[in-house]
Amino acid sequence: MHTGRNDSAKRTLTRKVISRTTDSSDRSAGFHIEDNFEGFSQVDDVFCRSQYDSNVKSLETQRFFEMYRRPLSGWRGSEGYGQHDYALRNATWHVADIFAEMHEPSDRRDGFLDPLSMLRDGANEEIPFTSSVEASRVIKQAGQAVGADLIGITEYDSRWTYTERFSISTLSGKANPLPEKINRVIVIGQAMDTELLDTAPSALSGAATGMGYSQDALVLLTISQFIRNLGYEAIPSMNDTALAIPYAVKAGLGEYGKHGLVITPEFGSSVRFGKIFTNLPLDIDLPIKFGVEEMCGICNACSKACPSRAIPDTEPSLTTFNVSNVSGVKKWTIDGERCFAYWAKINTDCAVCIRVCPFTRDYTKLHNRLWLRLADSTFRKFALYLDRKQQRGKRIASKKWWYFNET
Repeated sequence: MHTGRNDSAKRTLTRKVISRTTDSSDRSAGFHIEDNFEGFSQVDDVFCRSQYDSNVKSLETQRFFEMYRRPLSGWRGSEGYGQHDYALRNATWHVADIFAEMHEPSDRRDGFLDPLSMLRDGANEEIPFTSSVEASRVIKQAGQAVGADLIGITEYDSRWTYTERFSISTLSGKANPLPEKINRVIVIGQAMDTELLDTAPSALSGAATGMGYSQDALVLLTISQFIRNLGYEAIPSMNDTALAIPYAVKAGLGEYGKHGLVITPEFGSSVRFGKIFTNLPLDIDLPIKFGVEEMCGICNACSKACPSRAIPDTEPSLTTFNVSNVSGVKKWTIDGERCFAYWAKINTDCAVCIRVCPFTRDYTKLHNRLWLRLADSTFRKFALYLDRKQQRGKRIASKKWWYFNET
C-alpha cells in the first residue's frame, strides 16, 4: 500500500502582552499581521467550544466524540461507514488516545489540551555542540531515524502560544506556562496515507488522521526524550500549547493554503504537524515558496468540493466568521463552525479538502514532480488544467480500498 511517504524527499496566553518578531521575518513567511493582533485562547477552539458553547455543542457533536471512545456500536452501515471502517478508524487512534486519557483525572488531556508528559528525567549536564548547525544536523538525523517524515526548525514566537489552555473539568481557561529559556521550536511532519484519504468523506479516511496522530505522539516523545538525554529542555506538543500552522510555515515545511492547511512539496496537504519546544541551540530553517499562494489564487477545488461550504473562494482578508478564527491576520480563513458541524453529522473527520487539493500527490512518481515544477511557474494554469483533466482527487469507494488486492 502506498502510504504517501517518500523517503528520498525527507528534509534535513488571560490576555497578555504579545511579543513581535521583525516585519521582515513575517514577510518572508507570507504573514500579514495587523497591529490589532491578539493571541488566541484554546478555549475558543471549535473543538473545545463543542463542550460548552450552545452555538457549537449539540447531540451530534457529543455523539461524534463518543464514537471514538465507547465500545463500538451505532455505525451507519452505509458505504464508507460500516463497522469495519469505524473499527479501523478507532484502532488507529488508540495510541494517541492512550496518552490523552492517561491523566484525565488530573485535568490533563496529553497531546490535545496539554503537552505530552510521558518523559523521563534527562542528563544533568548539557552536551555541548560545536555549532548550532551541528546540533540541527544531529536532531534531524535522529528524527528521521525514529520516523519523522519532515523536520523543520524555527524560532519560538510567543504570538502563536495559546493565551490559555482549555480545562476539560472546568470548561474554562487554565494557565499555559512554558519555561522562559525556550527559544526554538522543532516542527515534525507526519505524512498521512493518501489511499485512505482518497475515500473521504468516510469513517475509513479518518484512519489516516488517527494514524497521523498516533505516529506523531510516538515520534514527538522519542525525539523529546533524546533531547532531554542531551541535557536540554524538550516539551512535545501535538494540538496543545500553540498553533502549529504558523510554526510549520516559518520552519520551511510548506506554504499556507486556501483550505487553512499547510501544503508541503513532499506530500501536499496530507500531513499532520507536531512541535517540540526546546532551548537546544539550533540553526533555524527559512520559509519556502513553491507556488502555493499563486496556485490557490486561481484554484477553487477545496471551496467547490467542501460539503459544508466552509471554505470561501475569496482573496485573503481580515474576515473572521466566529471566535474560533484568529483575528488580526490577513489570510484565507475557513468557517470552523460549519466545518465541524459537518464532521459531527457524518460522525468522523472529513478531509475532502485534502483529497481534492491539486498538491496532494505521490511525489515518488516523476510525472508528479514535473507537475510540481509547472505549478511553480508561469504555466500554473496549465498545471491546474492537467490536474482537472486527469480527475486526480476523485473519491474512491471504501470497498475498493478493502478489496484492493483481491484478484
